[in-house]
Amino acid sequence: MDELVGPRLYSCYKCRNQVSLHDDIISKAFQGRKGRAFLFSHAMNIVLGAKEDRHLMTGLHTVADIYCGDCHEVLGWKYERAYVASQKYKEGKFILEKSKIVKENWEFVGSSDNMERDLNSTGILWNIV
Repeated sequence: MDELVGPRLYSCYKCRNQVSLHDDIISKAFQGRKGRAFLFSHAMNIVLGAKEDRHLMTGLHTVADIYCGDCHEVLGWKYERAYVASQKYKEGKFILEKSKIVKENWEFVGSSDNMERDLNSTGILWNIV
């Protein structure tokens, strides 16, 4: 039987500091400053910047930039307050920009029989995310 090697994580793309768990993703349908972003319920090993009001696509929010706790790269922001009632669910949640994070521990450990079964016609292992 195949199994994961520990929890699936996201890390800072620059220094590989672990910043969130895959299980904490709420949505992958968000927009960051420079492209796609994910909404997380929790983040770790980060530093919060100063709170400021920003006009985002969904209205006015109070946000604080989040920085990698090791290399201090800006990774996204934390929603501190939403002024539009329908956006209140974001309060206390974290945006991590897809271009600023990398996946860690996403490989499967299994027998060579399972690996052979999972090869597609191009010879690429397709069940590894």
